[in-house]
Amino acid sequence: MTGSAQAAEGPSYAILDFDDLGGWAEDDHQAAFDVFRSTCGDLDDPDWRALCAVADDAGDARQFFELFFRPVMISDGADPLFTGYFEPELDGSLTRTPRFTHPLYAMPPEALETRPWLTRRQILTTGALAGRGLEIAWVDDPVEAFFLQVQGSGRVRLPDGRSIRVGYAGANGHPYSSIGQELVRRGVYEAHQVSAEVIRNWVRRNPDEGRELLFHNDSYVFFREVSEVPADKGPLGAMNRSITPLRSIAVDPAFVPLGAPVWIEKAGDEPMRRLMVAQDTGSAIKGAQRADIYFGTGDAAGQRAGRVKDAGRMVVLLPIQRAYALLPQDHPA
Repeated sequence: MTGSAQAAEGPSYAILDFDDLGGWAEDDHQAAFDVFRSTCGDLDDPDWRALCAVADDAGDARQFFELFFRPVMISDGADPLFTGYFEPELDGSLTRTPRFTHPLYAMPPEALETRPWLTRRQILTTGALAGRGLEIAWVDDPVEAFFLQVQGSGRVRLPDGRSIRVGYAGANGHPYSSIGQELVRRGVYEAHQVSAEVIRNWVRRNPDEGRELLFHNDSYVFFREVSEVPADKGPLGAMNRSITPLRSIAVDPAFVPLGAPVWIEKAGDEPMRRLMVAQDTGSAIKGAQRADIYFGTGDAAGQRAGRVKDAGRMVVLLPIQRAYALLPQDHPA
């Protein structure tokens, strides 16, 4: 470890060596480098712009990261937590039918002007959005519509075989509340039993109580159609670029710069030690050691993502000057 610092009532920073990163030498650095370059040009800070210019001519990916970055461990006192997310695929229609009755709404202007706006319950029970042409599509399962909002993007398969893609457009301004934690609070499950699939099954077995459970989360997400993204590319992340399975993560940008490479050491049933890139955010992703790993599109990816609730650590790779600027000026390098 090269050095560390603790800001008063703020996060702590520790600069590590690449030798401190378990499994670093064995990773596919070129795969991470390609993902890094996909959003590097969007970084506007001078330190990052200089690196991105060099990246255009870099030959060896591992050498590039080791030469121009320093690993920085950022901690805020909270326990590290990794979860997973994916791009759902729902069945739906562009018009309401007897089967497809649950709308996916575009952002209403008043939800931008009034913060917070209506709660989830108010939006879905008062008819506040009905008849205004804000429906992008209609789907057949309210539970899947709920989890589409949690994931932030997805695909809707239409009856004629076509698909449209929707992405995050905004939210109603209310804080996110975990319905999994609510089931634990009610004594329905123990914390270790809760997963996305368990929640889905419980809501479907208990439709009336399940509807009320979904209303427990006041946060409501609005969508926009992003079907211009090619089918072979991932959904758009917070940087408005396609994200990549098992190389893109969602982070809290209050601690981790969007676009930064992040070294992951995740425990659990599917351990991971690999370099990823912070290219997305999420309403439930808060904290310096909190990350959501993108697993891909469809049910198989969803099953893998839903099982992830693991400890570990994440180490951010920052440009050398920026890394050392985090230390007190009188701290030896």
